[in-house]
Amino acid sequence: MLTVKTDLLEALRQALEDVLPGAGARAAFESPKVAAHGDLATTAAMQLAKPLKLNPRQLAEKLCATLQTTAPYQTWVEALDIAGPGFINIRLKPAAKQQVVREVLAQKSCYGKQAAIGKRMLVEFVSANPTGPLHVGHGRQAALGDAICNLFATQGWDVYREFYYNDAGVQIGTLATSTQLRVQGFKPGDDCWPIDPDNPVSKNFYNGDYIADIAADFLAKKTVKSDDREFTASGDVHDLDGMRQFAVAYLRHEQDLDLQAFAVKFDNYYLESSLYTSGKVEATVKRLIEAGKTYEQDGALWLKSTDYGDDKDRVMRKGDGSYTYFVPDVAYHITKWERGFQKVINIQGTDHHGTIARVRAGLQAAYVGIPQGFPDYVLHTMVRVVKGGEEVKISKRAGSYVTLRDLIEWTSKDAVRFFLLSRKPDTEYTFDVDLAVAKNNDNPVYYVQYAHARICSVLAAWGGDAASLATVDLGALNSLQAQALMLLLAKYPEMLGMAATGFAPHDVTFYLRELAACYHSYYDAERILVDDETVKLARLALVAATAQVLRNGLAVLGVSAPQKM
Repeated sequence: MLTVKTDLLEALRQALEDVLPGAGARAAFESPKVAAHGDLATTAAMQLAKPLKLNPRQLAEKLCATLQTTAPYQTWVEALDIAGPGFINIRLKPAAKQQVVREVLAQKSCYGKQAAIGKRMLVEFVSANPTGPLHVGHGRQAALGDAICNLFATQGWDVYREFYYNDAGVQIGTLATSTQLRVQGFKPGDDCWPIDPDNPVSKNFYNGDYIADIAADFLAKKTVKSDDREFTASGDVHDLDGMRQFAVAYLRHEQDLDLQAFAVKFDNYYLESSLYTSGKVEATVKRLIEAGKTYEQDGALWLKSTDYGDDKDRVMRKGDGSYTYFVPDVAYHITKWERGFQKVINIQGTDHHGTIARVRAGLQAAYVGIPQGFPDYVLHTMVRVVKGGEEVKISKRAGSYVTLRDLIEWTSKDAVRFFLLSRKPDTEYTFDVDLAVAKNNDNPVYYVQYAHARICSVLAAWGGDAASLATVDLGALNSLQAQALMLLLAKYPEMLGMAATGFAPHDVTFYLRELAACYHSYYDAERILVDDETVKLARLALVAATAQVLRNGLAVLGVSAPQKM
């Protein structure tokens, strides 16, 4: 049906161009608000009536008369109706709707995907400092980032996944000191363990059991290896720097295990410390000073960020000579641009909202050519976890929060991904563990996966060659339920495009739930394995196409499509 729609749209474009040169760009279809009114609709007559000084209904009649003379409309359109002030409703012939089945079965996993467009993009997500296990907030970010990468890949983008983290800041120093105390045999609650709530360093000491595990492995002189580093412990209780490097490698390895359990892979790990050692931070500051975008005041160096829409100027370098945290962020994003990524998306928590204006201001001030909206941001809220009707706030391993691996172990990778993607990123979300393991229609991931498994069981019961279904006679697919299912299959490519543009993988979850419901309705209305061979094969082709689109959509989310449940 995608080919059908393309041909009809081109005929509409040409008809509009004949009415008013340049108007062909307004050719577009939308879905009628009431399904009974038709399958497609266009408001072109209403848009052009004013510049042409014509009554919109009269213009609609003229357009309909022209369209009815074209080959695509004669071949695929059953009726053109004018409604209201000038809406043109298009009712397709059953054969037009049936084309989508052939398209899906021919294109298989490529259905919905666009050809490569020759553009590169970078998506930065998770980016957790190696100070503890990944929590459920990181899980939401991992699910979002990976799904957004998959969405843009369907639209022809060459997508690059990057994980950015600090391996040498204050938090890492606190991690090393916490580990050293554990190495020396101390634990939280001992007199020497910092407990001063007014001391920002002390109150951030890491108390989880994982610190004891790091200390034990350090004393055992173990070697730890992560995707981006490897380190062997000295076992020396006085080797604080060795403990720092060992703890970072240990926790990066733990994060790798979390990400492997979640089926998320990265193309690159970028260290914040490298921005300093390579001189990129100093070069960025020098560039801003030479561009006249800074000034000295109260012993500090300030960026004129108000020149770029920020609500106030920002301190770049404090009186003690250290840089504020947004300065390396600016340097880092300059490297993204210089590496050839003209589209960049950052997936971050809503607590990073304040950094957007200052990072963009720094980029605009430092680098001619970077667009004003660079980079794009997707901000997400944290996640509440409910189990047994009560909120779960801590994990024994982490000490203060529920880890991503806890959630996966309690439920499954598929449930965690689907659930965390089922709402807009900036909306509050409560993850119900009990619902995620329920085997009923209230569980959305079960509902969608069950639709796929149900189709697979039908195809297995038939036992024929699935490849042969691509060429069967589809004329028997003329019921209301079959046509509704085919129209929904036809919407999949457009839905993917809109979901990518809006950074909205939740649209994919909504679509899959609707498609599963539509299939279940069809299955209840029409028996598939009937005696009539022609009817049976047509219905099998329709459900096979439905299973393919369910698989394609679940793959975008990183969720499996089981054949049996």
